[in-house]
Amino acid sequence: MDNQATGTAIGPMVIVAADQYEPSPLIHDSWAQRILPPMSRIVAGSTRWPKVRRMLMSATEKRLRGGWSSFLCRKRYIDDQLIAALPHGIEAVVILGAGYDTRAYRMPELAGIAVCEVDMPANITHKAAAIRRISARVPVGVTLLPVNFETDDLTQALDAAGFDSGKRTFYIWEAVTQYLTESAVRATMNHLAGAAPGSRLVFTYVRKDFLDGHAMCDAEGAYREFVVKRGLWKFGLNPGDVSDFLAEYGWHEIEQVGPEEYRSRYLDPAGRTAPVSPIERAVLAQR
Repeated sequence: MDNQATGTAIGPMVIVAADQYEPSPLIHDSWAQRILPPMSRIVAGSTRWPKVRRMLMSATEKRLRGGWSSFLCRKRYIDDQLIAALPHGIEAVVILGAGYDTRAYRMPELAGIAVCEVDMPANITHKAAAIRRISARVPVGVTLLPVNFETDDLTQALDAAGFDSGKRTFYIWEAVTQYLTESAVRATMNHLAGAAPGSRLVFTYVRKDFLDGHAMCDAEGAYREFVVKRGLWKFGLNPGDVSDFLAEYGWHEIEQVGPEEYRSRYLDPAGRTAPVSPIERAVLAQR
């Protein structure tokens, strides 16, 4: 993964922190603002004023129309799927590309469940420091594991950290695949092919037709920045190819969601009318 990608973990968490000041947050996250780096904490704190929040939302929408709602909805969707899976024998959670994700710390449902957060070494270092600043130590049962998906062997790293591959595991791979080369994505899927039966996976992907420049989806700015100028977004899938892609590694697609599902499940009930970007989708699969 390109080192530039390590900084992309901050923006979505600023949005989650800002959402805490809405009358009805889509995600209740008391850790979101506190876990951020100092300058980002200041920005997030300033969004308590509606005018500042609207300005930040407008700036996000200029870079990626519908991005604000998409970031919140995909996180809420993953939370919902994780909570729904826990009563079905999930024994561990592995978060691939965890960034500043706070699930291991904010979700009481994970008490007693082993959680392993995997990310680039730089992100793991920053995350560990942030957690120590907030709570003095990383909670028992949470492992922070530095892994470069492009160069390291994920299976070896998890084995060395004491992860039991025989446990029924819920894997989360949120907003990561687009930053990886296809070989790195497939190397990770090779690891996931060894998951215990009954394990579940939620991952997100960016549409390949967008990355190829065939479907701009009103996101020309994001295409210029992330695909052309910075070359950060590399890997994509088209919705109709997801099921066969998963089947190569022994996984079965349960459902795939995007703007329509996000709107009907989360935005409409909350009375929110902001657009949702169609370029990223989420997938729930089972082993």
